[in-house]
Amino acid sequence: MSYTDQYIKEAEVRPSKRDELVRKALEIFYREGFHATGMDLLAAETGISKTTMFKHFSSKEELILAVLRLRDQEFRNCLFRRMEQAGRPRAQLLAMFDALSEWFGRPEFRSCMFIKAASEYPDPRHPIHAQSAEHKRLLFLQLQKIAADAGARDPDALARALLLLKEGAIVTAHLGHEADPAGDAKAAASIVLAAALDS
Repeated sequence: MSYTDQYIKEAEVRPSKRDELVRKALEIFYREGFHATGMDLLAAETGISKTTMFKHFSSKEELILAVLRLRDQEFRNCLFRRMEQAGRPRAQLLAMFDALSEWFGRPEFRSCMFIKAASEYPDPRHPIHAQSAEHKRLLFLQLQKIAADAGARDPDALARALLLLKEGAIVTAHLGHEADPAGDAKAAASIVLAAALDS
């Protein structure tokens, strides 16, 4: 392998400083919150200077948007890959709650990053709020497609109902006052599916 080929191969594997910053910032924002996390804390925990941060992002809010885009991509990929493993569309819809249960059981679980972002930036016109809403819209579209594949008479209504159960389970898990919010939501989803599907 030539030096050039080796360099290209390493560059493909090695994350850029920008990518490294976004990934580390995701962990910190998710743990600490957006307003509570200042640039000094980001610099201290990431080991990346504020000067370098501002070379890649003109503001903290621009960095937050990049973090939300990364989280959206990773969350949806992980969730829908886990659901696809269940097989048939109806089983996939129920498997969403199994995926939630696995997520809730992780020690780093701190609720939904998008719910938190929309709460900290409550103006619907704010880009961070809009980015959070877009994440939920994309989830809806995928659930709508799976619901249609499952034979739902009204795929839109079924997708909305399942998303309501999903969001409620996330909030309940974060508050911690129920033993198995994902299981409770799955049981309710089974009833919803029985009413929404022909078989």
